[in-house]
Amino acid sequence: MTTGDQGTEAAPVPRVVSILSALLQRVAERNDASAEEGAVAAPAPAAGRPVSAFQGLTKPAISIGGYLERIFRFASCSPSCYVVAYIYLDRFLCRRPALAVDSFNVHRLLITSVLTAVKFVDDICYNNAYFARVGGISLVEMNYLEVDFLFGIAFDLNVTPAAFASYCAVLQSEMAYLDTPVEAPRLHHCYAAAGTSDHHHDDPAGAVGAAAAG
Repeated sequence: MTTGDQGTEAAPVPRVVSILSALLQRVAERNDASAEEGAVAAPAPAAGRPVSAFQGLTKPAISIGGYLERIFRFASCSPSCYVVAYIYLDRFLCRRPALAVDSFNVHRLLITSVLTAVKFVDDICYNNAYFARVGGISLVEMNYLEVDFLFGIAFDLNVTPAAFASYCAVLQSEMAYLDTPVEAPRLHHCYAAAGTSDHHHDDPAGAVGAAAAG
């Protein structure tokens, strides 16, 4: 799959991209391990992963870091888009606590959350057909995932400056962890086992952060 020569090979990857990919990588690995333990303890079909449009049948060959860098290289999103995508992903997971980010769904969640964020944040962006090519999925699937994602966050796209700053702080703490890893990874509410609310509270330690913390 190619997207054409964009001439972007020299563009440095923003720090937020590498930090977010590292954060999601550890969350996915943690949930993969938990799913495997659960399958061993209860190998019946009921022990499988919850049904979701984002859940794949196999793990993609490309790493989370490589996938997110590919999105950056070809989608030309501003760095702020990745922070907003993180916020949207957290809101989505808070409303669907049964869905755990793992190696089978993280790529689709990423391409969809970034697509949603770029449309809200950036003045100019590529269309869904282009994002589908970048993400390695069909246009039909890209459109379906976008709609499912928007309903999943109840079309709650507004991000206040305070919320943006709080999530930036979480990513900054993750950067400190990468420099001096001393404890389990941390994510937002997206991975927490806590209950959900009809109205998000943009807690930086939300679903994603809590899942990484374990």
